[in-house]
Amino acid sequence: MLFTPETDHSTSTQYLVDSFILGLEHDLYLVDIDHVLALGAFPFIHHSYSCLKYMISDEGMARTLKVMEAWRVTTLVLVVMMTSMGMREAKLIENLYDGRCPNVEAIVRQAVTKKFFQTHVTAQATLRLFFHDCFIQGCDASIMIFSPRGDAERDAPDNLSLAGDGFDTVIKAKQAVEAQCPGIVSCADILALAARDVVALTGGPSFSVELGRRDGLVSKASDVAGKLPEPNFSLAQLVIFFANHNITQQDMIALSGAHTIGVSHCSRFANRIYNFSSSSQVDPSLNPAYARQLMLECPRNVDPTIAVPMDPQTPLSFDNRYFQDLVQGKGMFTSDEVLFTDSAPRPTVVNFAANQSRFFDAFVVAMKKLGRVGVKTGNEGEIRRDCSVFNSGFS
Repeated sequence: MLFTPETDHSTSTQYLVDSFILGLEHDLYLVDIDHVLALGAFPFIHHSYSCLKYMISDEGMARTLKVMEAWRVTTLVLVVMMTSMGMREAKLIENLYDGRCPNVEAIVRQAVTKKFFQTHVTAQATLRLFFHDCFIQGCDASIMIFSPRGDAERDAPDNLSLAGDGFDTVIKAKQAVEAQCPGIVSCADILALAARDVVALTGGPSFSVELGRRDGLVSKASDVAGKLPEPNFSLAQLVIFFANHNITQQDMIALSGAHTIGVSHCSRFANRIYNFSSSSQVDPSLNPAYARQLMLECPRNVDPTIAVPMDPQTPLSFDNRYFQDLVQGKGMFTSDEVLFTDSAPRPTVVNFAANQSRFFDAFVVAMKKLGRVGVKTGNEGEIRRDCSVFNSGFS
């Protein structure tokens, strides 16, 4: 026992401290955000400090140095979480438009469904568009803006791979809504509704969407760098990235399940099959048969526009196959496979792989949290008439 605390938080506190030390011994800096939230920030700080005092007196200077490093990383993540908790989320409301545009959800669903049956790319393109929008400036449809100078968010290198069908889906849905309810429903809300609808159309869960977002007034390519999770992220980087948006480790794992209908360009994972390290061309965590399949689909010097499905078995179905693939070593990105190879998130992955309903339930919770990130409400922003252009034009 490292520490015998004085309160009912004992199990969680000890788990956290042991996890930090274990992580440091393996050169991995991470914190289980779910446990931080369960404890609450201030009890955690109190008991972590008590743990620190105990371990200093009991284990000696070498142990102390490791504990101090753990405390440094813990404090960093706690600052992120406390900042997120301290910033009040703007109020979003289900059924917000019942009085002013009562058929908005049916109108959007009809437009999305029509687009979906025209091309299957609609689903993954629209869902990915929603993710990218929320992570950059918040869920404010700033990703939708077209700049004649090529310097809006969508023009940033990390966004150039966003499929045009996602943009087209939102634009068509907005046009249909404007025809019935001009100047009432934001593009940001329409994008959120469309993301929900494409999940349901591919076999995933349908769920209520909180509404009331307003459209952002800023869209700059220069604001994108560092705002999106990278395919080579470690678990620690993933946890801290999502914690910055008040999204827990379990939420992050559930959102990663959207890769079940995702596709990726070969360049995003080529290092795992051709140049992993000086001692191994192929990432040893990759299933060998899967690695050979990826090499066939993505030979060296492949056309950079080629994209391959992230779920090779059921690429058009929103299901839990992604998690089953992770268990079998078939995660396309390092940031996918680490969810199983690391012991901290592994139980959640195994749970979702075995039980699709639990994945769906967790995904709904996570999507609602994602939909609250950085939203503009009240007098902030605007209600765009055209999703691709600010009402005042592009200055």
